[in-house]
Amino acid sequence: MELLMKQYFRHQIRNGEYEFFFARNGVEALEIMEATPDIEIVLLDINMPEMDGLTLLALLNEMHNSALRVIMVSAYGDMPNIRQAMNNGAFDFAIKPVDMDDLNMTIKKAIKQINYVHESQKEHSQLESLKQDLMTARNIQQYILPQVIPPFPEDSDKMDVYASMEAAKDIGGDFYDYFRIDDDHIAFVIGDVCGKGITAALFMAVSCTIIRSKGIQCGTAGACMTESNCLLAAYSVDCMFVTVFYAIYNTKTGLVTYCNAGHNPPHLLRKDGTVEELPITKNVLMGIYDQIEYEEGNLQLASGDMLVMFTDGVTEAMNPEQKEFGTRQLMTTLGGQTGKSCRQVIETVRRAIKDFVGDAEQSDDITMLAIKRK
Repeated sequence: MELLMKQYFRHQIRNGEYEFFFARNGVEALEIMEATPDIEIVLLDINMPEMDGLTLLALLNEMHNSALRVIMVSAYGDMPNIRQAMNNGAFDFAIKPVDMDDLNMTIKKAIKQINYVHESQKEHSQLESLKQDLMTARNIQQYILPQVIPPFPEDSDKMDVYASMEAAKDIGGDFYDYFRIDDDHIAFVIGDVCGKGITAALFMAVSCTIIRSKGIQCGTAGACMTESNCLLAAYSVDCMFVTVFYAIYNTKTGLVTYCNAGHNPPHLLRKDGTVEELPITKNVLMGIYDQIEYEEGNLQLASGDMLVMFTDGVTEAMNPEQKEFGTRQLMTTLGGQTGKSCRQVIETVRRAIKDFVGDAEQSDDITMLAIKRK
C-alpha cells in the first residue's frame, strides 16, 4: 500500500501538497500521530497488528482535533466493523482492494471539510479578539467618566450631585461629566453619541474631551456648544453626531444657564413634588453642521429643587411586550421623591426601570445625572 500511495500521489508529493507518514501497526501509528500533531487525514486499516483500527480510532478521538478526518479501510464483508467505525466518528471508508481514484476523491472531500474547520476556527479567534477589544473599549469608556462621587466636597453645603451609567451589553455612546469653571460656577454635561461599538466609544471620548476643554475656556454655555460643535463636525465621520445637554450652575444664586443640543429635555423636580419638563429648544444635534450658533436657556433652582438629566436609554427602556418606560412614567416616579437626595432619586428610577423591563435584555445605556440645590 505504501508503494501504491507514493506512486499514485507522486505529483502532489513532489509539489509539496501532500506529505505521507506510514506505520506498520496501530501502536506505531499512534506514536507518529503524537509526534506530528498537524496530521489531519488518517487512512486506517481496521485489522492491524498490536492495536486494531477501532481501538486506535477511539484514541485519536481523545486528541480532540476537530479538523482530523479518519478514513477506515476494511474488507468487503466487514460491514459491522465499518458501521461501528462510522458511528464512532470515522469520516468515510474504503473497501479492499482500494480504488485509488475513489480514494483520491475521498481525500479531496476531506480536505474541503478540513479547510472549512480551519476557516471557522480563524473566524472564532477573530471574534474572541473583537470581544476582548470591545471589553477594553468599554473599560476605557468607563474610566473617562468622572470617578469621584459625590464631587465638589467644598460645596456640599450648597448642592448635591449624583450620576449613574448602567452600560448595555454593546458599547454605546452615553457619557456624563462635571467640572469646575471658577469659584462660583460648575458645568454639568450629559450626552449620547449615535450608534454603538468602538466607533461610538471613540466619538464619545472625543466629544467628552472637547466639551470639557471648551467649557473651561468659554464663558457661556452657548459659546461652549458653538465652539465644540465646530470641532466635532471636523472629527465626525460617517455622519456621526451627538446629542448634548450642557449646563452651568451658579453655586451662589442657584441660576442654571443651559444649552440643549438635540438631547432629551431634563426634568425639574420642585421642592413641592411637582415635575416639569424643560422646554424643547431649536438647537440642532452636534457634529453634523459647523458654523451653528447655539442658543441658551435659563432656569432658577430654589432651595430643594432638583434637575434630573438623562439619556434616551431611560425613557426608551422596553419590557418584553416592547412597550417603553416612557416620559410619563418617569415623571410619575420622580414625583414621589420629594426631599430625597440625588442618589436616592436616581436609584429609585433605576429600580422602577428594572421592575418595568423585567427579563427583557437591556438594549441601550441607562445614564442619569442629577443636581439639587440645598
